Amino acid sequence: MVKRPSRLTRPRYTLPDDQSFTIKPIGVVHSPFQWRDEAPRQANVGEAHDAVIVLRSGLQNALKDLIGFDYCWILFWFHWSHGWKQQIVPPRDTVKRGLFATRSPDRPTPIGLSAVRLVAIDGPRITIRGMDILNGTPVLDIKPYIPAYDAFPKAKSGWVDGLTAPGPDHRYTVTGGKRKSPGG
Repeated sequence: MVKRPSRLTRPRYTLPDDQSFTIKPIGVVHSPFQWRDEAPRQANVGEAHDAVIVLRSGLQNALKDLIGFDYCWILFWFHWSHGWKQQIVPPRDTVKRGLFATRSPDRPTPIGLSAVRLVAIDGPRITIRGMDILNGTPVLDIKPYIPAYDAFPKAKSGWVDGLTAPGPDHRYTVTGGKRKSPGG
């Protein structure tokens, strides 16, 4: 007979501390953005720029039927991540927030997710529009965006609901055509 756990027993982290995975990218992004401060803070913020994802050889047939979708999700690796902190001050805010309540690219496992417009597919090349992904970024996966499943228009956005839209971005300001970081 299996003993039933007590109601007061909380589940524990049960993976080994050294658990890790090896991920092989499926492609690479060719984007006009070379630096983090050139890219918009979210895929759909600012002017919509085009980029091309080039798939690894042999994966072009996996794109069959994707062209019928207006948008797709791109999962990618933040390869320029700077390490991470448990709490940060996000752009447009002045209060430290828990990392997992933000979309910071600096994360314990630096995986990014962007919904982008699908423009064209040509063999192993996918042209996308409205993205925030840096040039040379490894792509981990592509999934179709399905509005019936992926959109929750009435969902609450926690602390973000209290911010002014679009709001200032404390990360940097542009003065006289030159970028100025906070405090310098």
